[in-house]
Amino acid sequence: MQFTSFSFALFFPIVVLLYYVMPKKARRLWLLIASFYFYMSWNVVYGLLILASILITYVCARLLEKTKQEEVGKRKGILTASILSNLAILVFFKYFYFLYDTLAAILSVAGIKLGPASLSIVLPVGISFYTFQALGYTIDVYRGEVKAETNFIQYALFVSFFPQLVAGPIERSRHLLGQLSRMTKENTWDFEKATRGLLLMLWGYFLKLVIADRAAIFVDFVFKDYYAYYGVTLLVAILLFCLQLYCDFASYSAIAIGAAGVLGIELMQNFAAPFFSRSVGEFWRRWHISLSSWLRDYVYISLGGNRCSKVRKHWNTLVTFFVSGLWHGASWHYVLWGVLQGIYINIGDWLKPAKEKWTKKYQIKTNSIGYRVGQVLMTDFLLLVSFIFFRANSIRDGVAYLYRMIRHFDIWSLFNGTLSAYSLDQKEWHVLLISLAVLFLVDLYYQKKKLFFDSLVKNQCLVVQYLIVAVLFIMILTFGVYGEGYDATQFIYFQF
Repeated sequence: MQFTSFSFALFFPIVVLLYYVMPKKARRLWLLIASFYFYMSWNVVYGLLILASILITYVCARLLEKTKQEEVGKRKGILTASILSNLAILVFFKYFYFLYDTLAAILSVAGIKLGPASLSIVLPVGISFYTFQALGYTIDVYRGEVKAETNFIQYALFVSFFPQLVAGPIERSRHLLGQLSRMTKENTWDFEKATRGLLLMLWGYFLKLVIADRAAIFVDFVFKDYYAYYGVTLLVAILLFCLQLYCDFASYSAIAIGAAGVLGIELMQNFAAPFFSRSVGEFWRRWHISLSSWLRDYVYISLGGNRCSKVRKHWNTLVTFFVSGLWHGASWHYVLWGVLQGIYINIGDWLKPAKEKWTKKYQIKTNSIGYRVGQVLMTDFLLLVSFIFFRANSIRDGVAYLYRMIRHFDIWSLFNGTLSAYSLDQKEWHVLLISLAVLFLVDLYYQKKKLFFDSLVKNQCLVVQYLIVAVLFIMILTFGVYGEGYDATQFIYFQF
């Protein structure tokens, strides 16, 4: 069940209405039933997979709680069992073909040929998200940061909570479990939270239907036959892909956070105007925050973080982003994309002393608007190059795309109507550009005030609030990419 489907438009109000009219003690069970129904609407078997993950991590956490701290070997064994069993499920369903093809390629060098894999495996939506969330909980219990949850229904709801189940944010146990425990004791209805939640949902639908799915039409058209186009068209396509990916994923996060807010549950923010970042490191503190912080806390720090030699620190960074790339997709071009992020960050770290010396020597004002804008543009350029490999079907296609974009660059294509001849006409381009201008202003507001869209609206007078809501609603109804003959584009991060 997608957020953009008609079935969700019926499902969500029913869930909310019954949630608030039923006795408080029944609310957790009701949300658990609703969450499993939401997930199993894709495939009934998916319910068995998430239930297996829930049972494994629940039992292992309880065992860790009962095991004395002095029994280090036993505790590590329980934790290892939880991690390996969950990762085994994830690897089988997500990485089987990738590992098989990699093994086949290695063996072919030695003259051994493997036939095509005979298994037919379908990747369950959101398996990476709920697996990481469940593993994070187990590790927290092992570290003593949270107590093991004794209420099975509450823990099962923590892993399967439907707003953030299939594409995050990847919640932490210490943040979400406490809220779930209070819903049976306190009145969770909060008019302010509910209205802010609805505002975020509206913003999310605008990002998805008006921007992301419209940009996807041009991006898919160009990337399908990228070798037939020239530099400017390829540059615009990858620019739009970066914005498409941002709007697509940020839209899901906004709808998820908003839907949870209507139910009185606060989820962590997942995006914070990332394309205003002044370094790649800062970008990853503002993009997919729940995953970035998860990898920092459970991979980077576990490897030693920065509490070691500089060489080891850089290695830890590369390994962490290798995991990030592999998490995003079972293909080497995703791995390369992830490793590039680590390389960018390491190079920036290496050059930091020289940059500080250079700026001091030439008395460069690092807080000036020009310098900051230059940093933002350089960061976005580096990210744009890396995202070519994220979108391409292979490393070879990514290299060919980049080469053709640079080698055959014709600036006049921006002004001679060439772009309007590819999939989007002038009217569609105008809608897209106006919508992107709205996005820019909202992100600029965050950059200046550190407040999100809901606060931007709430800080206006009542008339302006209604006007903003009405304009967005009309734009979604009028310019949203949906209707007869159109199959709503699935959220990109469902595949991860």
